[in-house]
Amino acid sequence: MSKPIPAAGRLEKIGYGIGDLASSFYINFFNIYLLYFFVELGGVGPAAMGLMLLLTKFFDAITDPVMGAIGDRTRSRWGRYRPYLLWGAVPFGLFGAAIFAAPDMSKNGMLVWAYVTYTLTMVAFTATNVPYSALMGVVSPNADTRSSFAAYRMVFSALAVVAVAVIATTLVRELGAGDERRGIMLTMFIIAGAGSLSLLIAFASSRERIPPARTNGRIRDDVRLLVRTPAWIAVAVAAMLTPVALASRASSALFWFRYVAGDDGTPIFLFLDRIGLFYTAFAVGQLAGVVFAASMARRFDKAHLLIFAGSVEVAAIAIFHLMPLDAIWPQTIAQVFVGVGLGMMMMLAYSMFTDIAEYLDWSTGRQMTGLAVSGAVFAIKTGVAVGAALPGMLFALTGFEAGAVQTDSAKFGIDLAFAIVPAAIIIPAGVAMFFYKLDRRTIARFEGELAERRMQSEPTPFPSAPDTL
Repeated sequence: MSKPIPAAGRLEKIGYGIGDLASSFYINFFNIYLLYFFVELGGVGPAAMGLMLLLTKFFDAITDPVMGAIGDRTRSRWGRYRPYLLWGAVPFGLFGAAIFAAPDMSKNGMLVWAYVTYTLTMVAFTATNVPYSALMGVVSPNADTRSSFAAYRMVFSALAVVAVAVIATTLVRELGAGDERRGIMLTMFIIAGAGSLSLLIAFASSRERIPPARTNGRIRDDVRLLVRTPAWIAVAVAAMLTPVALASRASSALFWFRYVAGDDGTPIFLFLDRIGLFYTAFAVGQLAGVVFAASMARRFDKAHLLIFAGSVEVAAIAIFHLMPLDAIWPQTIAQVFVGVGLGMMMMLAYSMFTDIAEYLDWSTGRQMTGLAVSGAVFAIKTGVAVGAALPGMLFALTGFEAGAVQTDSAKFGIDLAFAIVPAAIIIPAGVAMFFYKLDRRTIARFEGELAERRMQSEPTPFPSAPDTL
């Protein structure tokens, strides 16, 4: 019998949370610069880039659930999910860095480069982020503890937004020294290295406490069960729509500030220009939203909190959009509340997926944490891709021309992508929560019964081995 693993402490939660820097650095940097790099600086058509972002999601539709199923069936000295953080860290960094290392080439060459490097990066993203997310489902059999892990994760997600908004945007300017393309490339190299390191820290810090089943059922049966579970469908819908709003707003922000608000990049506060201030305000709000949601989740049902969070985000986006273009500080305050809503929604969604995995274990006896959580990763990646693609398509439809004075129609297209569509898309995410029926009383009941089952079954899970890098 192996020695029992101590209960999760604060240092483990911090170490696990640091792992989210990897995906959050990438998502936030891509949200700001991917479309801009290839369209504004690389000459690729906005619709072509939008199509690229959408088509790569068909590949993710296969790789995400496959990775989840592989993780569920992995047995190693380090557990089911942790080893993929170790094995995937270097490819994750190398492929991500390659996206913005495109040499000078034609528009078609740039588009091919985007397809190849972005697809490889998303494969590496899947191979690390699906197991990382599933790991949160097995660090503890207690829902409140898993919610605490989710909160730490979202705190570091918010810090990643701050880092990208404050540090990365500044590095792009300083390292580029007038050459935006070079500045973006060099900054991405730094981000890629930091992302790889954060995955290794999460690997070294975390432990798996829920023992795996001796055998797993057929993947086909697991998938069939999952897609027939109303709670899982509801959270997957919310997890997809929320990033659509976030990515559409983020991908169009540079265009909105440049072509609609007339911003010339002059620092507004300390060294922050308007775009830096915009993202910093969002990150501060996201951090506050995570902390607030974590405290409230111990008292209220998560579905109700998610509906409240969506209402806050929609109202804040609408207020921002209705303000005068030069109302810098009122807009900044509104953007803080956009972050509050998003921080709450993402923290709650991640913890709800792990609750669903435990519910399925209790109700069916089937362990499918990786598969269940892969739905979250796929939903978020799909939402980010759709949200990032929307601006390009809307720009193409409304007559946007890179580097030119924009027509009223083109400015309206930017407004659509920046404010109107993001606010509208959050509403059905809240509606989906009416189909989520796992309240606190139900969760407490099946947690207790699962704990009894696990105490009666043979411990444990993995061969004893040193936990070192």
